[in-house]
Amino acid sequence: MRLHLTAAAVLLGLAACTTTPALPPLVGSDGAPLDLLLLGEQHDAEEHQEMHRKVVEALARRGTLAAVVLEMAERGRTTAGLPSTANEAQVREALRWGPGGWSWEAYRPAVMAAVAAGVPVLGGNLPRPLMREAMADAQLDAALPGQALREQQQAVRNGHCDLLPEHQIAPMARIQIARDRAMAQTLQQAATRGKTVVLLAGGRHVDDRLGVPLHLPPGLRVQTTKWPPPPPKKDYCAELEAQLKSRGVTKPLPQ
Repeated sequence: MRLHLTAAAVLLGLAACTTTPALPPLVGSDGAPLDLLLLGEQHDAEEHQEMHRKVVEALARRGTLAAVVLEMAERGRTTAGLPSTANEAQVREALRWGPGGWSWEAYRPAVMAAVAAGVPVLGGNLPRPLMREAMADAQLDAALPGQALREQQQAVRNGHCDLLPEHQIAPMARIQIARDRAMAQTLQQAATRGKTVVLLAGGRHVDDRLGVPLHLPPGLRVQTTKWPPPPPKKDYCAELEAQLKSRGVTKPLPQ
């Protein structure tokens, strides 16, 4: 059973983008806990991360939170061995959450709420050492239907502000596919009947047509929720272009 919650179902309208979104349904239509709740976010949207915390706390209060899986930590990292009284330094060490990566302050409330509830937090992302292997694995192209693969590749172009050379598009799309598969495998392994595993990831990763849901086995009660993104807080394309120029990389010519 797979439910997809549209933006209209969780928001009162686009005006709500300026406030914290409404709490999504935490159970299926029959009132039973979902197996998986996939929360898609815009990474620089504080209101989305505030919703993470609320969802984690709400499920923890019900006693139905099985685990929290993060795009922000690599697969194999876990807080499972930590006590509920673990401090932030211990949690960060368990997840290998180092400086220069994802903002700890953005995700700390949801992560620490899960730990305090005695619920494991699991890294779900593809480990960095495996990314080069994924880039060269052409078999990953077959993991998506043709149209979905083209959309994934176009998303890579857009996400890199049309600054990537064309020959890098397919390899970079394979990394995205491999990352989605890694998160799906982590979710599947953490699934516990009668409880809910929550995934915190970027909106594209929870897309039913392109992302994690495509790599999940049938039979799981899955709900995906994406909120409309607020206006970006900075010009990421200008920032990326400046970074590339500093490395001597210029915008590729149209092909």
